[in-house]
Amino acid sequence: MTTLPKECSGSMNLLFFLTPKQDVLYIYEDFTLRQTLEKWSNQRYATIPVLKRNGEYVGSITEGDILWGMKNLHGLDLEASEEVPISSFPRRRDYKAVTVTTDMPTLLKAAVDQNFVPVVDDRNVFIGMVRRTVLLRELYDKYTTLPADKRYRANNAPM
Repeated sequence: MTTLPKECSGSMNLLFFLTPKQDVLYIYEDFTLRQTLEKWSNQRYATIPVLKRNGEYVGSITEGDILWGMKNLHGLDLEASEEVPISSFPRRRDYKAVTVTTDMPTLLKAAVDQNFVPVVDDRNVFIGMVRRTVLLRELYDKYTTLPADKRYRANNAPM
């Protein structure tokens, strides 16, 4: 098993990588389909967080969840979408949230299977997210500054 270099261990703070809530595209669970489509239009995200009005993290919804939900609502037009609550759409899976006190190994493990990791406070209120690309850039920068003999190789032995 490979251990993280000291530079990438628990001494790093998750907040360094956080995109704050104000800079994140999210929807509220009581949005209608139309509100969701309008807010999501012209964005390039495949998955976004779903929140309660009090800010609590509910889960995540994907473009696929919406498409499959619309398929099941035969003959749906944009006007009718004003009456369809987004909470009526089944979600394939929710992205696992972490707290602000999460250590780096746990954050990295969560990021393996998710494009972003939602971050909540101790009341489960969404405060932002950590994007996987931000973590990968940081790890790449750390990796490329290591001496060649300390870098990871495919056979798990130092070079």
